[in-house]
Amino acid sequence: MSEERRRAVLRAIVEGYVATSEPVGSKALADAAVLGVSSATIRNDMALLEEEGLIAQPHTSAGRIPTDAGYRSFVDNLAATALQDPHRRAIHTFLSDAVDLNDVVERSVRLLSQLTRQVAVVQFPSIRESAVRRVELVRIGVDRALVVVVSADARVEQSTVALGETVSDDEFERTAREVNEASFGRTPAALLASLTQWAARPGQVSWAQGVADAVVASARGGTVERVVFAGAANLARAGADFESDAIGSVLDALEEQVVLLRLLHEMAADGQDVAVRIGAETRTEALARTSIIAAGYGPGGEATSLLGTLGPTRMDYPGTMAAVRAVARYLSRVVENE
Repeated sequence: MSEERRRAVLRAIVEGYVATSEPVGSKALADAAVLGVSSATIRNDMALLEEEGLIAQPHTSAGRIPTDAGYRSFVDNLAATALQDPHRRAIHTFLSDAVDLNDVVERSVRLLSQLTRQVAVVQFPSIRESAVRRVELVRIGVDRALVVVVSADARVEQSTVALGETVSDDEFERTAREVNEASFGRTPAALLASLTQWAARPGQVSWAQGVADAVVASARGGTVERVVFAGAANLARAGADFESDAIGSVLDALEEQVVLLRLLHEMAADGQDVAVRIGAETRTEALARTSIIAAGYGPGGEATSLLGTLGPTRMDYPGTMAAVRAVARYLSRVVENE
């Protein structure tokens, strides 16, 4: 029972601090009567939570605020929250008027920013990531070969690889046939697994891995990762949550899309429908006072593209996660019908 009560105290502190931006004291929690225990009991629970590193006292005689670990505990114990009906209707109404895929993505990022009052980011669908139709190997010398990859969308990419040894015609033709068979019909994600297994076969030629790498790189050559942002002004409205020079650093990190895309891809790999990185979990100094909430979207439930929000660690986690989840599901349906 005491564990459940401490979890309830932590939840009350998180919710109170998010709502007011002021440290939460035991008397305020007791007066709110949501916990049903005395302020003395709440103080004891707060002391234990502080020992566990889940809350902290910003200065003497103040109430408590959540730490990054406290937010993480809160999020991990958070049940999935349904989006409020007005917000769900807003998503349907605003996005259903889009005229094409580009328009729906642009509308989605603006809407997500409005719903969450944070910076929103949406990655455009990787529409160029098509399956491989054919792979050809062409000798261009004693020790080099040309790798030609033809995709289902008629895109052709080519590169050269070193054979590094004397290769008979029979061996070359066998390798060309095998790599084509291992590549046919596969998109880059599935292609990587298939060719890794092919190159590692017992007795495989020593230059097989070079061919595999060239095929995967060529198959990915037409994939353009483009992201759009909205709501950067929300960072200024949250100025009290950042040091004086922190907002500029966050904006710089956003403009350097490589950093953000790496984070989003790592979060997508977590295997959750909505992933959350809090403070230091971003492993990026400029984002150490922010939280990122992200979800994947794509046809058939396959998360081929990403969307998310970024804001201060003091954020409405249940509402933001619900909004990100809902917009991702809507975009998945749109992409499915393209």
